Amino acid sequence: MPLQYTTNRYVGSAVAAAYLASETDYRAVLTREFDNVTPENEMKWGTVEAVRGQYDWSGADAIVRYAQTHRKTVRGHTLVWHSQLPDWVGALPADELRRVLRDHVTTEVKRYKGKIRAWDVVNEIFNEDGTWRDTVFHQKLGEGFVADVFRWAHAADPHAKLYINDYNIEGINPKSDAVYNLVKTLRRQGVPIAGVGIQGHLSIQYGFPGQYRENLARFAEIGVETAVTEADVRIPTPPDAAKLATQAEYFGRLWDGCHAVRKCVEFTTWGFTDRHSWVPDVFPGEGAACLFDENLHPKPAYFRLNP
Repeated sequence: MPLQYTTNRYVGSAVAAAYLASETDYRAVLTREFDNVTPENEMKWGTVEAVRGQYDWSGADAIVRYAQTHRKTVRGHTLVWHSQLPDWVGALPADELRRVLRDHVTTEVKRYKGKIRAWDVVNEIFNEDGTWRDTVFHQKLGEGFVADVFRWAHAADPHAKLYINDYNIEGINPKSDAVYNLVKTLRRQGVPIAGVGIQGHLSIQYGFPGQYRENLARFAEIGVETAVTEADVRIPTPPDAAKLATQAEYFGRLWDGCHAVRKCVEFTTWGFTDRHSWVPDVFPGEGAACLFDENLHPKPAYFRLNP
């Protein structure tokens, strides 16, 4: 039975428009297994407006059309991120940066109004020790830019769920504490933040994050949703039976923890096939991080989620 039918959570994968268009087997597995899609790069600022005033919505539009045709929801990713940011944005003075940021958020969210279930509004704004990341937005606009972009996004589409998203916040640690404290503050200020995206990029070379379920539960206690937004579990290559079994255990613990907390509403993987995983390029010597291998055969992790 496909993953999307085994749970009452949204079950999704990040997808690339090029593979969706050119690989029929990729498209078939995605269509069968998942009910939510997240564009890998097609909605990022560096893609949609690499040159100021020149927009390219082709990839994002293609993914949204696919989702509508196949009755899937879409997670928009991501509106504000220090990475994959056009060079021209970082060169702007503060007043102009604020105007451009507002226009970018408003333009993109309005374009897909009513077509996006949830947005990753701000992405990766904290360091590992819980301090603010030194980005152009924080440098020039201060901490208040976060509340601003959430309000602008909400004004552009009042029905979309708006999230803050980050990695290494699966367990309770200084970084997840920073996210927790910021979300509490924003909620007290009436900022329309609906949830926290916990990316879930794990490696079997490290222990499973401590107090994962407790972390999800504490966000639920302050009234926000959580979602596992970018799950993958990389392993030292080549894979073998023991490594794949450990990978399956890690995926299973992510899955089970989300199901143990009512307000954890989504489980999305960052790609579903090792054929197109980002991991080998970023972590040399590691890979095989997805639920399906390069030939789109399900791995032990898949059967752990879908026994």
